This record gives sequence, C-alpha cells and structure tokens, in this order.
Amino acid sequence: MSAYQEAYQAKRVTPAAAVETIPDKSNLILGMCVAMPPALMAALAEKTQAGGVTDLNLYYMHAPPAAGETMLRPELMDRLHPHPLFMSHIDRDLAKQGREQGEEWVRFVPCLFHQAGRLLTENISPDCFVTTVSPMDRAGFFSLGTNPDYGATVVRKAKKVIVEVNKNMPRTFGECLLHVDDVDLVVENDAPLMEAAAATPGDTDITIAQQIAREIPDGATLQMGIGAVPAVVLRELKDHTDLGLHSELFSPAMVPLIQSGVINGRRKNVLPYKHVYTLAIGDAPTYDFMDDNPSIVGYPADYVNAPPVIRKNANMMSVNAAIEVDLTGQVNAESIAGVPYSGTGGQLDFVRGAYASPGGKSFIAMPSTRKKGTISKIVPKLEGGAVTDTRMDAHYVVTEFGIANLKGCSLAERAERLIALAHPDHRSELTAAAKDMRLL
Repeated sequence: MSAYQEAYQAKRVTPAAAVETIPDKSNLILGMCVAMPPALMAALAEKTQAGGVTDLNLYYMHAPPAAGETMLRPELMDRLHPHPLFMSHIDRDLAKQGREQGEEWVRFVPCLFHQAGRLLTENISPDCFVTTVSPMDRAGFFSLGTNPDYGATVVRKAKKVIVEVNKNMPRTFGECLLHVDDVDLVVENDAPLMEAAAATPGDTDITIAQQIAREIPDGATLQMGIGAVPAVVLRELKDHTDLGLHSELFSPAMVPLIQSGVINGRRKNVLPYKHVYTLAIGDAPTYDFMDDNPSIVGYPADYVNAPPVIRKNANMMSVNAAIEVDLTGQVNAESIAGVPYSGTGGQLDFVRGAYASPGGKSFIAMPSTRKKGTISKIVPKLEGGAVTDTRMDAHYVVTEFGIANLKGCSLAERAERLIALAHPDHRSELTAAAKDMRLL
C-alpha cells in the first residue's frame, strides 16, 4: 500500500461520522449542483432531525433533487438556513412553502459567478466545504470533475474539507485536482450522478436558435447557457468549422460537435485546442465522454467567467436567456414579480466579455410571451425587481419575431426595435407605453 493509499484509509469515515465534525453555528459550503454530495447531505439531514444541529448556514448554487430529498426539507428549516447564490426549482419550491407560512426559509445571495469563489472565502467564512470528487489516482489526486466553478477556490481556503468519493464522477483536467493531503475526511458513495433531461425544443425555440446560428461565423468561440435554444443553436452549427469552446457550462449538445471536429479550438487565443468549462450538467454519456479526456479542461469561475479572460478569444459568442427585457434594453434574467427565480449566474460575465472580444456578440434569447401568450416578455419597465444586464450591456435580443442589435441605438430606436420583437398581440400596448414614457 502506497503512502497515499494509507493516508486515504486513515481519513476514510462513514458519512455520519464525517458530519459530526461540522461545527454547529458555522458556515457550510457545498459543491454545486452535480457535485453536491448526496450521502453527506443525507447524514446531515439525519443529524439535524435528531437534534444534533441547532444553527447551520448552507451556501451553494443550484440545488439538485437530492438536496430537496435530504437537507432542504421544511421540517429542518428552523435549524438549517439555505443561502443559495443561484436558485434551482428545489430552492424556489422551498422558498414558496416558507412564504406560505409567513417565513423566509431561503435567503438568496446575489452574486456574479466569477466573484463566487472570492465571496465564499473572503466575505463569508468557509468553515467547512463538502463536495463530490472522482476516485483518487495513484499520485494521490482526486478530481473535482464536473465542478471546478467556485469549488476549486473554496477547497483551497476552507478550514475543513470533506470529500465524497464517487466512481461515477469523471476525472477531468485543468484546475480540478485535489490531493489527499489537502483533505480532512473521505467518505465513499457510488450513487449515480444527477442527470438533467434535455429540453424538447418547440417551433419557437427552433426559430430563435436558427436566427442566432446565422450570426455565428466559422472560427468563433462559444459560450452556451442551459436549455432548448442553446442546444438547437449547437445543432445548427454542425456544418461550421474550427469552432472553440470557452463556456461556463459544458452540456450534452456540445459532445457531438467535438466528436465530429466542428468544435476543435484551433482558432482560440486562450487555451487553443482545449474545451474550457467551469461546470457541467448533463447525462451519463456526457460524464463518460468527459472522463479522462485531456481536451476537456475545467477551471474556476474566477478564470473562466472573468470578462478580461473571455475577451481574449476573438469572435466570442454568448447565448443566454431572459425573463423579460424592457423597452430601453434592460434585461432581467433572475426574478419574477420581485421574487428570486434563478440568479445572475454568469450571464453578465459573458455579456460583457463577449462584446469586449474582437468581433464578439452576446445574444439574449427568449420567446416573446409567457403564460400561454398572455404576458409579454418585452415590457415597458422591468417588473421582476432585478436588472441582470444594464441597457448599456445589451447587444442582440432575439425572439421568434426577429433579432435586434441594440448597440448604438437611441432610446427611441431601441423601443422601436424591441416592440418589433414582441408578439403582435402586445405591440399596440407597448407602443402606447413607449409614448407615455416619451421614448417615442
């Protein structure tokens, strides 16, 4: 047995024993989404249920279903205090249940993704960090796999680090490695990783995606958000050449383009020939494709999402979604009626980084309406209570009715172009509102 294996065995404990070492009245940082460790979350929930936890702050982004089945349950909210930096449907449901009881169980923390690592290590004391990792290699290294994001930063500065080793977590490269000497405790759990079902695109999604794809040149570097529209955009790029990847998210729709050589990174300025990501959400075949693949490299969000880094790749293309856009070009992608729905995430990071790139473009893509056409997503003024992208940052806005470049446009020109993107049923009321606001 090697010295590394001896160290591993000395640190190996049960999940119940591991959570006993997490101090009460402290800050627990959890790996994001796929990396949230289910066995440790279950053990924490059991300890809390038994009265072993009285006051614990939880910090994380995008809770997976396993979190809702374990620690994010209503009966534990008097002792566990969730502070998500990005809301998933698990967080939204829990927050809604709390509000129905007159309580704020979920305490949303606004954050730009590229600042998350710093926020979680400087503004918040990282008393303990728990995450899922790949099995240890012969040199004593685990890999953060799908989630270097803020994990690669927090894991270096947390007072205590507990890892959940899972053979299903892919071994990835870049800045993903974590040595056994830098880990306090190890638990083992080979549960299947969280998988995200691919959204089925509708006619509206396809129309929007096709317009975006026509704007993307050969040799471009891509950042694609999650959802049906980015997946269709990628599908529409199958005949392009020499595309690159520098994306917050690595998703299943990217795999066929890499396998076919369409995405090869040949023309990238930053890490050419490498496919750069900071988090991955997908399915088992995607994770298998990532495993031990040296072309796929993960780096922390403070690098991948930093606008000064993003801008170095020429023809950077960024595709993201929105909840609403007002007639001046302000974008809300995170709140509905003043209630947090998701989060800023990395959208503004890439909106700014892409436009700063030579030849770069950022696209805000959305259907023109929601609630079966009854509510326009082009609005006179933002109603959600949040501005994700300022009107100075907005570049292209795309709906099924067209595409508008807002750069260089006056307020009146912006209003005219955005009204033209709205559903015809809502254009007259938007025109009247624009006149009342003296935009037209």
